[in-house]
This record gives sequence, structure tokens and C-alpha cells, in this order.
Amino acid sequence: MKYITYIALFFSLAIFAQEDPVKQDSTQVHYMIIEGDSIPVTAVELDEVMVLPNLNFEDRDARIRYIILRRKTLKVYPYAKLAAERLEALQKRLDELERRSDKKRYAKIIQKYIEDEFSAELKKLTKTEGQILVKLIHRQTGKTTFQLIKELRSGWRAFWFNNTASLFDISLKKEFNPLVEEEDYLIEDILQRAFQNERLKRQDPAFDIDFYACVDKWSKPKSETKSKPKG
Repeated sequence: MKYITYIALFFSLAIFAQEDPVKQDSTQVHYMIIEGDSIPVTAVELDEVMVLPNLNFEDRDARIRYIILRRKTLKVYPYAKLAAERLEALQKRLDELERRSDKKRYAKIIQKYIEDEFSAELKKLTKTEGQILVKLIHRQTGKTTFQLIKELRSGWRAFWFNNTASLFDISLKKEFNPLVEEEDYLIEDILQRAFQNERLKRQDPAFDIDFYACVDKWSKPKSETKSKPKG
């Protein structure tokens, strides 16, 4: 859809040509030198396991809303993860270039590649998927989409994109805050469950998220949080 074009333009700045993935093994081999002999010692790195609460919904409608949110979150998370990876690599590559003209030429190559490869797919996102993507971009990069566009292009272009997006109830300045917004907590819950069952590849957020503090606030039924009338 046309109203998601501004996000596609952001990706045209943030992502560059895909590199061959590097396979990594969580098993590290260390060597002990004993009287001239190298003895391999294998150490297995174990990831921290998060204990997730049981899902409890007030009613059928709440369950359906969660299922719809899960479908949309699982769809757009890979884009936010890719943005974080490419932004980091982009910054490293630009730091290696000394001349401003070389940096500008490199940026144009990136933009052309993304316009050819990713824009059409991103434009297929719905309005609500775009809203979730903006939040997840902030989760993965630590910066709002507005800030990223401003840094990579210009303040005027960021202002224009944000005004255009606001017509479709999307703010490029939106942050991801699961301790303040219940929908963000549900998105975080969806991500954590998807990481554990390996439906999504885990990527740590750009800032600390106290998931259990969010659980304490949002997981209790609303009927329990309401004060009972006196008398």
C-alpha cells in the first residue's frame, strides 16, 4: 500500500546488499598446553532460559486480538532485525571511507539496491503492521524511525515523512515501551515465545527490557487490579 512507502524509503537508507551469512557454532574449543601437547577442551555456551507465564485472556475477543497481533508481529519482526544488522554494518563501512564523495556514492548504491529488492515487499504491509514495525525498529536499533531518517537524510525529510505517516495514524517517533503500553508488552511476550520455540531468530534489543516487571504489571486480570468499593 502507498502509505507504507515512507518505511520502504527508510530501508533504502538503512540496508545494503546482503552478505553471505557466517555460520557460527555456540561450541567453543579451547586448548590447554601440557608439556608441549595441545589438548582441546570443549565448553558449551548455554543461553539463559526465560520462564514465560501462562497466557490468560479475559474473553474470546482478547484472545483473538492477541492471535492477530502475533501474526502481524511475526511478519514484521524480521524487517526490524534486518534494519539493526544493516545499520551496524553500514556505519562500519562508512567509517572506513574517508572522502565524503565516496560515502555519498556508496549511499546511492545502497538506496538503488533496496528500491529494487525490498520496497515492493514493504509496501504490502498494512497500516497496523506498519505501526508495529516502527515500534520494533526502535526496539532493535534504540532509535525511532524519525531519528534514523533525520540522521541518514535530513531533518526536513524526516519531518515530511512523519507528517505523511500521521495521516494514516502512524508516528515515526513512536518508541517501544512494554512497561508503559500494554500492546508493547504483548508484542514482547510474542517475541520471547517465538525466540524460545525457534520460530524467530533471537536478536537482543538495543536497550534493557525488564520483562518480568512488565509481566507483574500487565499479566494480572483487570478485575483484580480494580479497587473494591467500600462498605
